[in-house]
Amino acid sequence: MNSCGLRCLFILLSFPYLLQADLSSDYYSKTCPDFDQTLVQVVTDKQIAAPTTAAGTLRLFFHDCMVDGCDASILVASTSGKTSERDADINHSLPGDAFDLITRIKTALELKCPNVVSCSDILVGATRSLVKMVGGPRINVKYGRKDSLDSDMNRVEGKLARPNMTMDHIISIFGSAGLTVQEMVALVGSHTIGFSHCKEFASRIFNSNAEHSADFCPEGMNSKYAAELRKLCSNYTKDAEMSAFNDVFTPGKFDNMYYKNLQHGYGLLESDQAIAFDNRTRPFVDLYAANETAFFDAFAKAMEKFSEQRVKTELNGDVRRRCDQYNDYWG
Repeated sequence: MNSCGLRCLFILLSFPYLLQADLSSDYYSKTCPDFDQTLVQVVTDKQIAAPTTAAGTLRLFFHDCMVDGCDASILVASTSGKTSERDADINHSLPGDAFDLITRIKTALELKCPNVVSCSDILVGATRSLVKMVGGPRINVKYGRKDSLDSDMNRVEGKLARPNMTMDHIISIFGSAGLTVQEMVALVGSHTIGFSHCKEFASRIFNSNAEHSADFCPEGMNSKYAAELRKLCSNYTKDAEMSAFNDVFTPGKFDNMYYKNLQHGYGLLESDQAIAFDNRTRPFVDLYAANETAFFDAFAKAMEKFSEQRVKTELNGDVRRRCDQYNDYWG
């Protein structure tokens, strides 16, 4: 039996009531009273220095939580013996600023209250703060998650939606994560901030003849928008960092412009534009485009629900000393 197995067996025999997560908004009030203040300060400093941090962290949050819950498994670095989630191909484009932010927060908190605050709670808390900081809704977040004891690249495929997937497939993926169609549409609204690399939508704006066809326009896309994207991404095969804002009009502000864009053919990703036409998703797109308050309310509630599913406890998780490494219980 490995170290995790021995430790988990000991905990199970000694504390059998720890089978269910007990999350609360004041979880760290006694064990780390400076938790919120420290987290917000580090988040603020990082966002000011690197304004794309908010979008990057929100994306990191989703890529973590869609795979077996919010357990910080995405943060673990691969070793010679095992390839972790962050090295799955779909995670290669996750921004370094987001990882750097979590490291900074963890370092600051370890100085104040060592071995107390989990990396998973840090990621959830940082995401909440950043969404609010860039104009989004207040999300009620509870704490008490433990960090995953395992991160496996092979667990990723099929858990994260890709831009070229059918709407049936995407709805199924979100459904497997316990989310309804309406909650899915609200959460996809996170694309109101941030950007996507050209390679993620190149197959949509280029076809075999498109490189020499100025009037080529993908179904549902505004023709002028398509033409501008082709100009922007003309060299994407040589420059992998070439990208475009998900929301061409207010890319740094968390608002409902994303849904308005979809109604007028300004959806960057194929999967995004599709939700404006599918009969199951279109009513929610229209609702959120017309009513930002409805979008904010739905987004906040969906985020709260999503962040509390499949939470790790002392039985199957722990508090990592470093977010990118497992604890060494033999050392």
